[in-house]
Amino acid sequence: MVLTLGINSCTSPCDDCETIVKGSDFFPLEVGRFVEYDVNEEEVALGRPAVVRAFQWKEKVAESYLDPTGEKVYRIARFRRTLEGQPWTPDSTFTVRLKIDYAVRNESGREYVKMVFPVSEKRSWNGNIYNNLGEDEYVLKDVNKALKIAGTAFDRTATVVQQNDSTLVNQDKRIETYAAGVGLIYRERINVQFCSSTPSCIGKAQIDFGTRQLVRFKRAGIE
Repeated sequence: MVLTLGINSCTSPCDDCETIVKGSDFFPLEVGRFVEYDVNEEEVALGRPAVVRAFQWKEKVAESYLDPTGEKVYRIARFRRTLEGQPWTPDSTFTVRLKIDYAVRNESGREYVKMVFPVSEKRSWNGNIYNNLGEDEYVLKDVNKALKIAGTAFDRTATVVQQNDSTLVNQDKRIETYAAGVGLIYRERINVQFCSSTPSCIGKAQIDFGTRQLVRFKRAGIE
């Protein structure tokens, strides 16, 4: 199936060949491949101190199989630990499917179109086209950009801006960055409500409640 609904892209054969990257490079799915991350979370609620958590994730391509339609699916196992050196404990699982023109990730029974191919600057699409959450426009930016995270240099990256809105009353920010040959290397998710109950707090970015999550690449390999 070719994904066309909700996707905006250039129609000429090559508007900017410098920015076109093989999309599957950003989703290496060899069984046994893993990526580890440092994760920081903050939860804020009225009337109590902020809850801050720091831990690590490990996401590993556990297996591949054919679904009932004959399509290849990759199961990703996520593990968690609090400190370096501790044993990993199972956390959750999700699946990824790679099509010719897009990548789909299934989380808790919902499918999200994480990226469309070919990868090109400012290309946009509806990330929720295969679920019932309503239209959500994703946009590609900084395609082919070199980036360094946690001391590791990546030659080619692409960032998917899922949402980046901020008003006087709230902030909704969801950004994911992928590196060729590695996969996801950075994720930022912010969903907070600012104080708007009194004139003195409006516009001061004083958080009433909400969450922040920052996921950074730590290491990758095959086992």
